[in-house]
Amino acid sequence: MFTGIVEEVGRVSSIKNSTNSAIFTIEAEKVLEESKIGDSISVNGVCLTVTDISSKSFSADIMHESLKRSSLGELKKGSRVNLERALKLSTRLGGHIVSGHIDGVGKIKSIKKDDNAVWYCIEANEKILKYIIEKGSVAIDGISLTVAEENDKDFSVSVIPHTRAASNLSEKKIGSRVNIENDCIAKYVEKLLYLDGDISKEKSKESNIDMKFLIENGF
Repeated sequence: MFTGIVEEVGRVSSIKNSTNSAIFTIEAEKVLEESKIGDSISVNGVCLTVTDISSKSFSADIMHESLKRSSLGELKKGSRVNLERALKLSTRLGGHIVSGHIDGVGKIKSIKKDDNAVWYCIEANEKILKYIIEKGSVAIDGISLTVAEENDKDFSVSVIPHTRAASNLSEKKIGSRVNIENDCIAKYVEKLLYLDGDISKEKSKESNIDMKFLIENGF
């Protein structure tokens, strides 16, 4: 689990591509501290397992599913990536609960400066947008951000100078693709409401779970 607070921006030093998988080696400093083989590190929002580590870099295997679901396959040697180590129980949760399991990829539709902030408008499909709510949380390339506006085609976030400087957002352009992870709480609540497991169809029977039930049980 992660918080969505980027610890540093690393650089891809090598990529070894296989038929449907790859091995990335990423140069870093801070995230190497206390890290060891088997630990999890978020790379542009994707949870990867450290398979090799040195004083200057770490390597991770990327399976077919991760390449298919994210924008990692578009990275090249020299690409800068957002990095975050898995959180400790003693860590302040400065962002929100982020699993590192990407829901899909969005595309930056517009970038607009607003005094000291920068607005990013991101297009995404309906499977992602259904979980986006105004003032809710979303992880974009592993960065915990607050949704400022949303509609049925896109959503916008307003980013402060510190976040831009501490991540690779400042390098993004109109048309850039970004990894998106929705707030996991909404997905669990939806699953509870539709216990038959098929949310694409009308419920075949009444569920005993309603808003009163959720409130009484702490949701």
